[in-house]
Formats: sequence, structure tokens, C-alpha cells
Amino acid sequence: MKLFDVYPLYDVTPVKAEGIVVTDDKGQSYLDFYGGHAVISIGHSHPHYVKRIKDQLDRIGFYSNSVQNPLQEELAAKLGRLSGCENYNLFLCNSGAEANENALKLASFHTGKSRVVSFKNSFHGRTSAAVAATDNPKINAPINQQQKVTFLDFGDLNALEAELSKGDVCAVILEAIQGVGGLDEPTTDFYQKIAEACKNNDVVLIADEVQCGFGRSGKFFAFQHHNIEPDIISIAKGMANGFPVGGILIHVKIEASYGLLGTTFGGNHLACAATLAVLEVLENESLPANAAKLENYFRANAAEIPQVKKVKGRGLMLGLEFDFEVADLRKRLIHNQHLFTGGAKDKHVLRILPALNITEGHIDTLFNALKKELA
Repeated sequence: MKLFDVYPLYDVTPVKAEGIVVTDDKGQSYLDFYGGHAVISIGHSHPHYVKRIKDQLDRIGFYSNSVQNPLQEELAAKLGRLSGCENYNLFLCNSGAEANENALKLASFHTGKSRVVSFKNSFHGRTSAAVAATDNPKINAPINQQQKVTFLDFGDLNALEAELSKGDVCAVILEAIQGVGGLDEPTTDFYQKIAEACKNNDVVLIADEVQCGFGRSGKFFAFQHHNIEPDIISIAKGMANGFPVGGILIHVKIEASYGLLGTTFGGNHLACAATLAVLEVLENESLPANAAKLENYFRANAAEIPQVKKVKGRGLMLGLEFDFEVADLRKRLIHNQHLFTGGAKDKHVLRILPALNITEGHIDTLFNALKKELA
């Protein structure tokens, strides 16, 4: 049997990783400024993370959600405290797509309506409703296109209000900082008016924090830069540093009932241990604050490179926009400078998504490498 060939792969085979250093099967080391799509939030093989998972595995690794699991309650309490979202309830699942799928389903249950408003250049996952709410027709199969989704431009408040006034919209879903799309974000004024319009029209506001959450933007959640309170918050990627975990934070005004949502693997013992380890490191090492601080240092370095037309994003969810497509630059950074970076739907944007405990020295290395390749 062969693998189903859906991934264009770089010719690199990592076999070991520590911090932001990834080592391949030939002994070559690379600095990881991409973190596997913003997944590695506290660095590869962080000792506290490794110990937490090993200790848990020695006790119990998995049982289903048909029994008590105190780790879930511990996780919910800690996540609520660190994020400032204590007036939410937590449902755990396995991925960002599953988180958004459950968020959209719950919005439809709660409102009795079915149409979704999303935004152009969005990415919300590859499952049924999540992929329908993703602005990429290439990954939206005919079976997904049965979903009713309307895509709008960021900033077009008149169009938003016109759609919500039709009375059939269950949810507005948006990323506070777009990931795959290329680091675009709404203004605070627009975000606040979205929240107000949703409230006035009995529409659930879903903040997709799958990529921009868990400290990456310099605050725990990126929507917190805009002083709003979403109805549902979806989380995944950086929440467990590589262990497959996802979830949604559900405002207490949305009521639960038995069987409303469900999952076999979500919230298992190992998943909870991995996520608790990440939360403990985020808190003990003040990593959201480090992300906020290093954004300024990153921007100052970027200002010294004339080919950089714009710096996008916040914290350590950043993009460098050039007036040329960056695919070849990414390849040269890997093969010549031994650095991992990321691309975007906007082919002119180089995405930088490192672990949140990097240093100014790491940023110096990145920009020295960029200068060499752009010379």
C-alpha cells in the first residue's frame, strides 16, 4: 500500500527536535520558524511537557467520555482563569476543523437557523460545514456545497447588516487574525459592530482562535485585542504543542443537554495532560507577554529590509509581505539557510509562526538569513 498523495513535500525528514531546532535524518539542523502551522507553541520536546505526558501515560492514557475524568475539570478551570473566559463552558474534541464543526452545529441548534456568514480569505477547516465556511472552492466538494454560506469582505458593515437582517443566519464566524489567508485582520471598530449586529439579530458570533489563540497574538486570545465577547470560541493547534486536541469555549447563555455534542477521543487523559502542560508553561514562562514584546523587535528588524512592503499580524503570528511570490524564497531559506517558514493563500506573504519562547537572538538569525537570500 502507498500513501494517498495529497501533500507536496519538501525533501527534509525530521527525526529529532528540541526547542526550535529540528534535526533531520542526515544530521542537519534547522531553525523552526513555522512550528508546523503554529502548533508548536512552547518549543519541541519541552521538558515539562514531556514529563507531564510520560507521567500520565504511566497511569492511564485513555478512556471514553462515559466515565468521570477529573483532568477535564482541571483543564477547564485553568483555561478559564488564564484566558479570562471563566463565563464559558468547555467542550473538548480533537482538531480545529472538528472544533469549528461543533461550533457551527451548536449555533444552528441554539438559533434554529442554518445559514452562515464567513469572510473572504478565511480558513476554518476541512470537515463538512467548516470547509463550506472556508473561502477556497478547491477544497469544497459538492457534498459540502449543500451548506448555506455567504462570504463577505472585511470591513463591509452594510453587507453584514443586510445579510443578518434576512433572519436566517445562525452564525458569523471569523478569525481575529487570518492564518492561511495571509494575516489580514478586521479593525476593532468592525469587530465590535459585528458583535453588536449579531446580538441584535439573534446570531451566534464564533471567534475562530484555532491558529491565533493560546497566547500567539500577545494576548491569550486575539479577539481580546478588540474588547468583545464572542458566543463561541474555537481552539486547537497551539493548545497541546503537537498532541491532537481541539475544543470550543461556549458562553454560559448557551445551554447544554445530553447528546447535543459528542466525541470518542476528545478530552482523553493524555490530551488533557498535554494541554495542561502547555497552559502551565505559558503561565510560568509568561509566553504571551514574550510574544507581544518580540513583535516590536521583529518589526524593527523588518524595517531594515527594503524588500519588505508590510509586516502583518500580531505577537508571534506574523507575516512579511513582498512584491514577489515567496515560494522560491521559502525553498532557499530551507536549503541554504536551514530555516523553516510558512506560506499563505496570499502568495506574496511569508508566514512566521515560531514557538512563543523564542528570543531576540533567534529573530536576529532569521533576519540575517533573509538578508543573505534577498541580497
